[in-house]
Amino acid sequence: MACPALLGSALVVGAVALPASAQTYQTYQDTALIGGSVSDATFAGSGVGAADGNGVIQLTGRGVTWSLHGTVPAGVTLSGNTISYSGPAVASPLPIVADATDKNGNAEALEIPISLLPDYILLQGAAYTLVSLSGLSDSNVSGNVAFSATSSESGDGITFAESNLPTGLSSGSPLSFSGGTAAPGTYSGVVVTATDADGAVLKGTFTLTVDANAVNASYGDEVNRFGNGFDAFRQHQYPGAIIAGWTAASADPATHFILSNGTHSGAFQFEYAPQGSASGLCVSDPGGGWSSDPMPDGLILASCNTGPWQQFIPQSNGTLKNVATGLYVNPNGTGKQLGGGTSPTPWGGSSYTWQVGA
Repeated sequence: MACPALLGSALVVGAVALPASAQTYQTYQDTALIGGSVSDATFAGSGVGAADGNGVIQLTGRGVTWSLHGTVPAGVTLSGNTISYSGPAVASPLPIVADATDKNGNAEALEIPISLLPDYILLQGAAYTLVSLSGLSDSNVSGNVAFSATSSESGDGITFAESNLPTGLSSGSPLSFSGGTAAPGTYSGVVVTATDADGAVLKGTFTLTVDANAVNASYGDEVNRFGNGFDAFRQHQYPGAIIAGWTAASADPATHFILSNGTHSGAFQFEYAPQGSASGLCVSDPGGGWSSDPMPDGLILASCNTGPWQQFIPQSNGTLKNVATGLYVNPNGTGKQLGGGTSPTPWGGSSYTWQVGA
């Protein structure tokens, strides 16, 4: 079992096939993101504005749809391009904001100061403020991509989100990678959307390059669907050390093993590698032949050899069967020794996949 301070999050990654029904996952390291220049969109609407009507406010604009943004006074509603009010007079109401959105999702916003009389709304004065965004751009900072834009309303905050991203990247500013799951390559047509506090929106597209190196697929752990994998109990490193079921974590040396082909057809061998290099100790089911083994057919570490006791054949359902004993590797609860059984557990804990970097 690992020391709690060393526990980390298991990687969530994409599967590729290994021979003999084994499964593995590919991850990457040394990831860096490089964003190309952003091509800003052009707002496709025109003539955005507002004017007093007969007890209502008429919004103007071509090629846009209207929506109210944020909180508006009770009784204020929008239908089409008409803002109406139903209710009593209200002293000094706050301005309202209406957003004009074009067919591509870009938007300009109107900050409209209003007066509210009984069932009557009008502009408070002739002025309203048109809010728009411009200058959407990116910069490459420490392997991430940061974004910036300018709002015509200087006090407005701006948020950024990206779409059409490859798997393994986290939207935001900066655009960042997580978990070593983004495959290297060049991805065109990535969309960044800048939105200011009034709902003005500006979209842009850019080309994103993911620069990363593949992690050796033979380094990781056998992990079941509950996230528990092979674990050298308390990081013990000697013949006879117990192999327990414990949360597989990339930061936990106790769950690090090297996968290699066995000498028996379709079999694999699991060598303990707490620091990323071979220890000379392999997972074994000694079949009751070790006096230090607290349970019959319990998994332990033993000096690596070519014998059948430390070779396991993956089955089509993900279970592992020991070559020497013919028994399945079965868990018996988190933190408890893994052992051999004549059949897999009925609750699915005996189905394992090879997880790179766990």
